[in-house]
Amino acid sequence: MAHWLLPIATLTAVAAAATACGGGDGDGDTGQSRTGGRAASSDAGYTADQLEQALLFEVPGYRRAAEPDSGEYGTLKAIQNYDRLQRQVKLDKPRCANGGTGGPSAPLIGRGVPAALASFARKDGQTVTETLMAPPAGTAANQVKSRVPAGCLTFRTRLGEQWASHRVVESPPGRIGEGSRTVGVATTGADSYTRTWYVVMQGRRFLATVSVFGPKATRADAEDLARRSLAQAQRILP
Repeated sequence: MAHWLLPIATLTAVAAAATACGGGDGDGDTGQSRTGGRAASSDAGYTADQLEQALLFEVPGYRRAAEPDSGEYGTLKAIQNYDRLQRQVKLDKPRCANGGTGGPSAPLIGRGVPAALASFARKDGQTVTETLMAPPAGTAANQVKSRVPAGCLTFRTRLGEQWASHRVVESPPGRIGEGSRTVGVATTGADSYTRTWYVVMQGRRFLATVSVFGPKATRADAEDLARRSLAQAQRILP
């Protein structure tokens, strides 16, 4: 099983919209084992331990929401929570569930890829999530080149009895690192409005993502933090 990067940010907004309306389940801990620093990329990239050391230690105006998580991508708690939520969410456009292409050439992230994740929170509820991964070079490049199809720029989701509407905007290809893409998702629920801005960028033998989630999240916030993430990773990773 593999993952797209955009729906993780989108599903966060789905869950928040449902929670604001009184629906949805808690994330919980699956209790599955982690491989920690033993996770190593098949093409001799970085280990999960190395990636964890390269995560941002602090984000101005935020506090750490939890201790960093590292190991194989599929063992990270955030990804396991994503798996659980994905099974509960229904889309009005099923073809958009994996970004809208669904073909065999789609840029997927394998569950065994070494990865590390850090999350931060602000007093007003806005959150930041940073992920560093060491996928094969071709996969990293494809993630950056991927685009959301025109037919999937608007869609609706249902979690329990609650519906939410989503509108996606995607900036032209960026120049953060060795290439980047920036995506924004505006989510409207019955009693809530949230934004998610998401940056995917390719570094030297690693792939990084930064997402900012909250009603006041902006593209500038996400891209500034993406540059901070990239600079930190490049200082630490050999």
